[in-house]
Amino acid sequence: MTGTFALLKQRRFLPLFVTQLLGAFNDNLFKNAMVLFVVYGVFNDEASETAFSAIATGLFILPFFLLSALSGQLADTRDKARIIRIVKFCEILIMLVGAIGLVLAWLGWAVHLVAIPLMLLALFAMGIHSTFFGPIKYAILPQHLKSDEVLAGTGLVEAGTYIAILAGTILAGVIDVEWAAIGVVVVAALGYWTGTKVPPAPPEHEETGIDWHIVRSSIALVRGTMHIPRLYLAILSISFFWTIGAVLFIQFPPLVKNILHADKSVASLFLAVFSIGIAIGSVAVNRLLKGQVSARYSPASVIVMGVFVLAFYWVCRDWGANAEGLLYDIYSWSSRVWSTPPARLYDIQGFLAHDGVIPLLASLLGIAISGGMFVVPLYAFLTTTVPKDQTARTVAANNIVNSGAMVAGSLLAIGLGFAGVGVVDQLLMSAIMCLVSAWLAQKLHRACD
Repeated sequence: MTGTFALLKQRRFLPLFVTQLLGAFNDNLFKNAMVLFVVYGVFNDEASETAFSAIATGLFILPFFLLSALSGQLADTRDKARIIRIVKFCEILIMLVGAIGLVLAWLGWAVHLVAIPLMLLALFAMGIHSTFFGPIKYAILPQHLKSDEVLAGTGLVEAGTYIAILAGTILAGVIDVEWAAIGVVVVAALGYWTGTKVPPAPPEHEETGIDWHIVRSSIALVRGTMHIPRLYLAILSISFFWTIGAVLFIQFPPLVKNILHADKSVASLFLAVFSIGIAIGSVAVNRLLKGQVSARYSPASVIVMGVFVLAFYWVCRDWGANAEGLLYDIYSWSSRVWSTPPARLYDIQGFLAHDGVIPLLASLLGIAISGGMFVVPLYAFLTTTVPKDQTARTVAANNIVNSGAMVAGSLLAIGLGFAGVGVVDQLLMSAIMCLVSAWLAQKLHRACD
């Protein structure tokens, strides 16, 4: 095993990689089990479903906006491996609360009054967990890896994250909530165990005091980072990208149910294809750049992403026109064609029989691959252009701006939904935002390369 994947044999990288992978898997197993249950089992109108999906996304993102400054200070001034152990232990407690909510939902007991609030509480707490773990997973790489390994390590972390998202998303779509409840607790325990294997990562200077005032420290952190033109452009580019990603992820479950008329297994397939694409793009751009940290391919990548978003929009818009004559009778093993759409939703077999499925999935995969190629070099740029004792705070500042943009995107999706703008038409907003990201990435490329 050589090159990028050789890092997976190194103790200085493998435990962190596996811990991050398990955390991303657990986040998505829990979140998607919850969202799919509510979208398919509780609500029955597109606006409410989109709103719940957006609320769930917003609650998970909100801690990044509120607490990233604190997490960045801790990661830069305390042993990162010790923080990992504390954070992963807390994940076990959080998932116990989430598991209770999932079990109550499965039993049908106080779904609106207790089960859903408990699940949303656990999701918010997992956002806090990820807020404190996020800066570490990037900031520890320059400390444990050689300078020519950082881009490869960043690409592997991103690829592993989305492979884990893929696995958690698929599993959430095919198992019942009671099994998801057991799974999230078991995975949290495994994550704690692997976290204990991460080698020590002491601070680059002596431990200093922490500013616990989250508003003051957040303003100071962003102000202290964003005045540097290159970091300013990189952070804004990443923020626009993740706003696009948040809006797409919010739209997927209600779009699959109401526009594509498919069940939750197809919604999981959508999220899985997106995750595969990000993983492919994350590794591919490292090969193209040959280990060099550069934004060279980022402008073109996000332009291509916007083209694929438009293609996805057109396929979704015309999906219903192609429905007649290709829906299979899912009650039998025969291939008898129906003359009118059935009352119930497509399963995977029926969905894959649709004439538009190949361009639909191809455009979705294209969005994700080009997105991965866009964002990975920018993350590597954040961690390699500042002193090692400032990397966590730089990532934390990035998280504050990113999360603020994503929360704004979630609120916009809710507002557009209740204003009568359908999930398909909202895709056009994502395509337009790709142009802004491309412009910012081009400015960054000119400033740095």
